[in-house]
Amino acid sequence: MVKTDPPIHDGVTEIEAKALFSDLHTKALAMGLQQHQLAGLKFVAGTRKARWAKVKRRLLKVVLVGTAFAAILWIVCLLEWPLTRRQLAETVWRLRGWSAKEGQAERCLVRASSTVQNLARPPIDCGFCEDVMSVLEVTNISRFDFTHSLAYSGQPVVVSDGCSSWSAVEVFSFDFFRDLYEASGYSDQSNCQFFPYQTEFRDLYEVFEMDEDRVNQRKGQQPWYIGWSNCDTSVSAMLRKHYGRPYFLPPQSESSKTDWIFMGSPGYGAHMHVDSVGLPSWQAQIKGQKTWILQPPPECYFTCVGRMEVTVKPGGIIVLDTNKWYHSTLVEGTDISITIGSEFD
Repeated sequence: MVKTDPPIHDGVTEIEAKALFSDLHTKALAMGLQQHQLAGLKFVAGTRKARWAKVKRRLLKVVLVGTAFAAILWIVCLLEWPLTRRQLAETVWRLRGWSAKEGQAERCLVRASSTVQNLARPPIDCGFCEDVMSVLEVTNISRFDFTHSLAYSGQPVVVSDGCSSWSAVEVFSFDFFRDLYEASGYSDQSNCQFFPYQTEFRDLYEVFEMDEDRVNQRKGQQPWYIGWSNCDTSVSAMLRKHYGRPYFLPPQSESSKTDWIFMGSPGYGAHMHVDSVGLPSWQAQIKGQKTWILQPPPECYFTCVGRMEVTVKPGGIIVLDTNKWYHSTLVEGTDISITIGSEFD
């Protein structure tokens, strides 16, 4: 059966109507009418409007379908039914050609930019930074003084000898972490966070496969900087043989069971951001040196100091509330920077 175009008026199909109109257009031009004169005729303009109206109807349908799909996906994510967020994420990872192991570097279906995250952040009370003029640097501070003056004040502080007695200062290195995780088989890391920053790495496995020339930043090699949280209990037990709770923390406080580790070469660091980890943090500079740049949140620009900067050297620990202070870091000097940290209540 041959398919024909439906008639649009008095038995004339759309194709026949187009042919007739084309013939009329050719005859009009042959009679001396100019193209711009034809374009100005009311019925021609009406034809164009009708065509544009048809396009708009089609675009509207596409927008409505897209909005409906996004709404359904949002509801699925909120209710976690019929799929959990993790199942949904793993489906997206597979569609992108990633394995579940590789997917640990991408924890969200859609990664929100730092600008979007900042806009969604609720404003805070600026009292925490009102009297802070600079980063305080202290040495051999007593637990009593730190607890009653600094621990929960909002004042960023660097304890210069905070981890100088730890064996981690001598033991921790790129090779140490590589061997440690290879021995563990990267177990229990699938639910941990990984921060690639400006690198191409997607997980720790790729980091520890890095060429030795790049690790040691030999001439012509690209800088690198990454961070991760450790969820492997066997790795954690080994790490904590070489570091302990900082001596100055309040006696009643407890540190998180999660180790946060940041490592990278000179010239790289973390971009300006604010965390959402819930508690104040400490970060010990094990190797190398790293400069921290701190800024108050935007709503506090007219209440608090605009910008502070401090360089933490090996053996030092910086303590600050990263949920309130915006911060960026830059590895400086010639050595690889290794830091380890945790939260405390």
